[in-house]
Amino acid sequence: MKTKTLIAAIFFSGLIYAQETPKKDTATTKNIEAVTLTKQVFKKQSDRFVYDVAASPVAKGNTAFNLLKQTPLVSSTDDKTLKIIGKNNAVIFINGRKTNMDAESLTQFLKNTPAENIQKIEVITLPGSEYQVESSDGIINIVLKKKMTDGLNGNMRMGNSQSYYNSSYAGVSLNYRKDKLGISSNINTSQNIQEQYYILRNGNDKSSNQSEGRVSDPNKNLGGYLNIDYQLNDNSNLALTYNSWANRSYGSTSNLFNTVKSINDKGEQATSYNYTKNVENSRSYNNSLNLNYEWKTDTLGSKLNLNAAYLNYKRFQNADNITYNSSLNQNLGYKMVQITQSTPQVINNFSFLGDYIKKFKNDFTVSVGGNYNKTKTDNDTKSTTSIFDKNENLAELFDNDGNRIDNPKNNPNHFIYDENIYGFYLTMEKKFSEKFSGKIGSRYEITNSVGKSDNADFSNIERNYNNLLPYVSLNYAINDKNNISYAFSSRMRRPSFWELNPVKNILTDVNYTQNNPFVKASSVYTNEFTYMFKNSYFFIVNHSLSKDVITQVPLQREVVKNGVTTKELRYIRTNFGDRQEMSAMLGMQKSFFKQYLTSNFNIGVQRNVNNGFLNTDPLTGDVFPDYVNKIKSNSLLIQTNNTVRLDKNKTWFLGVNYWYVDNQQIEIGYLKSLMSLDFNVKKVWNDWTFALEIYDILKTNKVVITDQQDNGNFNYINQNQYNQSVNFSITYNFGNKKVQKIRDISSADKDIKNRTR
Repeated sequence: MKTKTLIAAIFFSGLIYAQETPKKDTATTKNIEAVTLTKQVFKKQSDRFVYDVAASPVAKGNTAFNLLKQTPLVSSTDDKTLKIIGKNNAVIFINGRKTNMDAESLTQFLKNTPAENIQKIEVITLPGSEYQVESSDGIINIVLKKKMTDGLNGNMRMGNSQSYYNSSYAGVSLNYRKDKLGISSNINTSQNIQEQYYILRNGNDKSSNQSEGRVSDPNKNLGGYLNIDYQLNDNSNLALTYNSWANRSYGSTSNLFNTVKSINDKGEQATSYNYTKNVENSRSYNNSLNLNYEWKTDTLGSKLNLNAAYLNYKRFQNADNITYNSSLNQNLGYKMVQITQSTPQVINNFSFLGDYIKKFKNDFTVSVGGNYNKTKTDNDTKSTTSIFDKNENLAELFDNDGNRIDNPKNNPNHFIYDENIYGFYLTMEKKFSEKFSGKIGSRYEITNSVGKSDNADFSNIERNYNNLLPYVSLNYAINDKNNISYAFSSRMRRPSFWELNPVKNILTDVNYTQNNPFVKASSVYTNEFTYMFKNSYFFIVNHSLSKDVITQVPLQREVVKNGVTTKELRYIRTNFGDRQEMSAMLGMQKSFFKQYLTSNFNIGVQRNVNNGFLNTDPLTGDVFPDYVNKIKSNSLLIQTNNTVRLDKNKTWFLGVNYWYVDNQQIEIGYLKSLMSLDFNVKKVWNDWTFALEIYDILKTNKVVITDQQDNGNFNYINQNQYNQSVNFSITYNFGNKKVQKIRDISSADKDIKNRTR
């Protein structure tokens, strides 16, 4: 299902015409290999870790996405998203500029980009003030190789994956350069059915609900991008970037068998059964356009960058949710409740970004810039609830005073949200000596927003707040083998636009999720200390404090319907207290046995300290029994990626990857341990690469969350996403391998894109 329901609450709380190939110069190749053996593959520089891909055998015949998964400090638990260990999210930059793509098309882009095009990967765990990132996000900067020959090259990739259902994907990428003109394009398509199995329980020893069943979500995707870059003169460039992504999900279904234990008007406990069937159709479109101008003002590297962007996002969604009376054997009876919903969303954004970097001869750099974002979201939600008697006739309903209530009940909600963000930053960076360097900076942000609705409970909501966000980073190279660094960062985490839209997503007639226009931005403060030894071993200590954490909170209470007391559960999107995360991570990136084995290993511990309390629905004012999470937990984290070269000619590779996340307390309960063991075999044959990948071999990547409150209420979530899969792919690289990649341009609307997800 496409609605942001339990998945957001469960897992993301706390825890990708051909020309002849030029002949190789044998002597030159031998010289390069000789240098590679002594070159530093992984090292710490100023505010970032640098992974020199060109000096590593892992890149051979790989894709950019798979290479990133094997980069130190980077992980992926679903083969769709990338995370920096200890961070909420990894924001992808290319050549120092954020990619102008949404999440799904970015993944396809990375999975269709040959790793041989990459020179190095930079992992920035705490970005400076010049970067526009949210919360505790880190940055992965991909630096592409510089090649000067004109011409055309590209690659084609197709693959098939077998999980619960079969899925397929294909893509074509082209790069062209002629004199001052560079063009890069990609088109990709995929088709899959996402299958999940849920077991949901909530209640207490008197009354409770259990819902169990399948959720099937078929998807068809088509996307791509076009980048046009023109060199106006030796010092300036003009570029235009267009990105498009479309998704269609028709016939998504959820079928949940519900067991209801309740207390009748005689005080007797009874058990009843019903069955909820939900059918949903949705489609979405994401189109954006960005114009960039870059002017190099001197020979030291000073430059001016200007960006103007427009983003249009549309999503149309209709759902029909029907609950039937049922027997224990799931024999369906009469229709009890029918809820129909239409939840469209349209987002329009105009953005401007400008920054100037001034470099001085004494290794001193000053960066100054600003940004402006204007966003308008239009959410015209319509919902109708109909209640039926045993003969499937519309039932008569009365309130507590005996007044008749219309049945069916219409719940329209037209919510319009306007937001303006102004940002300014200043950073200063100085290299004091060959050993010592530092950076200091600050970002000042002004946010003005207005939410208007035809719902009387939240008809007009205004938000006006200013934030000063300081940053500092220090780096000291003790000697050739030892390096230490410290950084402090402060950031904001604004709610996504879908989180602000006050719409209900129905699971059953007594179980739903509720978004919240009153959610305010949260603040995150992070300290990080790093020690690195011999450019192969590292130790990182991190402390992060989040204020007004944004999450989904499960509120439940007893309600009386037709003389029967049952449990009602609402997952409310809201601010939920504070959270501290403390971690210590020990890692290694090293090659053994003359580079026949390349190993990346991380092991660490994390301590979570939660401090959250909620007992009132912020939209309706309904009072619930207290939901409290003031629990601390300690957990173990392990990740290892290993690549074994099986032959002398570097054409056969074996990959063995494993990750483990220990039990830990998150905002909505106790998350049980997760882990996954993956294998892959790869064959490189001239310009062809064949890969066979097996994920979650042991079927251990399943989400289970338990919560027990002091007042007797419990909540249980068991979610199986069928992560075990077998994937086979074929990639063909063609054309002139000396083509220069064009500049990848940052979009002025980059932060807004992240908030549409």
